[in-house]
Formats: sequence, C-alpha cells, structure tokens
Amino acid sequence: MQPCVAFGSLCNSMSSNGYVIDVHDVHKTYKKRIKALQGVDLQVGSGEIFGLLGPNGAGKSTLVKILMTVVRPDKIGGTFLGASVGQKEPLSKVGYLPEHHHFPGYLTGLQVIEFSGAMCGMPKRERRANAGKLLDRVGMTRWGSSRLNSYSKGMLQRVGLAQALVNDPKVVLLDEPTDGVDPVGRREIRDLLLELRDEGHSIFLNSHLLSELEMVCDRVAIMVQGRVSMQGTIDELTKDSKRYEIQVLGPCPAWIESHPDASVETVEAEARISIATDDPEAIQPIIDRLRNEGRSITRVHAVRDSLEELFMRAVVDESGNVAAPGAQIESRRGSGGDAP
Repeated sequence: MQPCVAFGSLCNSMSSNGYVIDVHDVHKTYKKRIKALQGVDLQVGSGEIFGLLGPNGAGKSTLVKILMTVVRPDKIGGTFLGASVGQKEPLSKVGYLPEHHHFPGYLTGLQVIEFSGAMCGMPKRERRANAGKLLDRVGMTRWGSSRLNSYSKGMLQRVGLAQALVNDPKVVLLDEPTDGVDPVGRREIRDLLLELRDEGHSIFLNSHLLSELEMVCDRVAIMVQGRVSMQGTIDELTKDSKRYEIQVLGPCPAWIESHPDASVETVEAEARISIATDDPEAIQPIIDRLRNEGRSITRVHAVRDSLEELFMRAVVDESGNVAAPGAQIESRRGSGGDAP
C-alpha cells in the first residue's frame, strides 16, 4: 500500500475555504486489483445538506469509511473538519449512521443512545437527558424502553439516526438513513434533516433514493466507477436541460418547426412545444402568435431534468449500458451497497 498523503491541521473546525469536507485525489484499491476510488475530488460546505449518489460499486461507502478512518486510503489529500483526513480528533464532532448497522438486540432504544453518548465521552447525566430528547425528536419516545429485537427496520433506522446526533455533531454522515422507513417516516426524517441544517449542522447523505435527495439536498455529487462524474447544486447541474413547455390543443402549427430552439411532441390530441430556454421573455412571442391564431393553450410551465434523469445521464454510456456492473437505479426504494 502506498503511504497516505494528507495535508492540513486541527487548528480549525473547517478548512479555510469554508468546507467541512475537502478531499482531493482519493485512491483506494482492494486486493491490488479492485479500484474502488480513482482520484475522487469532493467538497462539502458548512451548514449544507450534501447528497452523494451513484450505482452500487461506485465507491460511495468506501469514501465514507475513509472519512471515518474505518478504511485506510492508498492516497488522499485534503481535510475533514480542518484536520488531515485520517486523524481521530475530528471524529468527536461527527455523527455517523452506517448503512448496515447492527446494534445488540437485547439493548433498548434508550440504551443505544446512552451507549453512543458514553462512547463520545459525555457525562452520564448529560447523555441520559439527551437520549430522551433525541428519542422524542425521531418519534420513538413510546418505544424507548423496548428492546431492539422487537423493532421494525424503520424503527431501527430512527434510533440509529438518534444515536448519530447524541454528541451534537458539526457533521452528520448518514448512509441510507431512510432505508426501510415508511413514507410518513421518510417525510419526518426529511423535515428533521432540514431542521438540523438550519441549526448549522452539515449533513452528508449517501442514498439510492433520488427523489428524497432532490427534496432536501443543497448540492449533490454523482460517483461513477470510483470517480466524481459531476458535482454542484441541482440547478447548476441541470442548467442545460432547462426549457419551457407549451401545450396546445390540436396539431402543432407548421411555423414552430422553423424555430431554432423548439422541439415538438404530439400527445393524443395535444401538441407539446418545448423551447430550450430558461428566459420567460423568450417564449412570449410564441404564446402571442398562438393566441392570435386562436389556439387553445392548455399549459405553460418551466421544466428541467429531474435528479433521476441527471443520474441516468451520468451512469449510462452511449450504448445504453450502465457504467458500473450490478448498478441499481431506484427512485422509490433503496437497496444494496458498495464495493468492499
């Protein structure tokens, strides 16, 4: 294994450029042949919800485990909470929920949170007080004294999220936090994540649930085959796909086809005219002409690609093949995991 190359010091809680996570050129190879990470560059800002997505085997969980010092990289540059990646000191300011967590089934929900507080060095009285508050925050107060072996998967996820918050962390790393949670629970967790962001926490989400990420994330990164394919706000990443769609009854007028930014699709008895622009002023002459011709306009709306469409563009090559073997694209229910 090559020596770990890292930079930075633990003099600040975040790097000088405002990032709580700022890593560069991250490499990790398993068994000298499986390249899990191949030069990853990734930045997470202070006080934002950041989503990491990609097909199974893309290296997402490997990157999270490197940040948590569970896995040692072959090479890495950058900082985590102002310290060199790999140092233990920043972890006291981090909350972590692994994807496949296994808490002892004989413990109660309350005991799991108290134990996590003890592992963080919290005084007994403080961790007991925090445990009750956190159970209430994740909607588990009624079951706090019940053993984990009686919990559903969704209940386990809620308690797992609560224990990740026990030390009031600056950064919260969550690997598939809504896996197994019902729709009501997912909404409650989304609301909690937004609350945590507003309180100043930085949230790092690793998830297959693209619709969930789209609703809460300030920025996202898409990983494909151990590399970051794209990174930024969803608005930035979908800028080229922004358009206005105008739906009119009847066939499309012939003159619209000569418009340089227009495309037309006929759906049953309607024509759907798509104009590649994000400027509402640019479509006014088209609307005016349609009205002058007596056309019935049924809808005008701004459109951009969804996160799922953006994801598909990133992971599917020109031949229509998914970039990583065994990848699963899921917008409703997450499953699976990463490479070793």
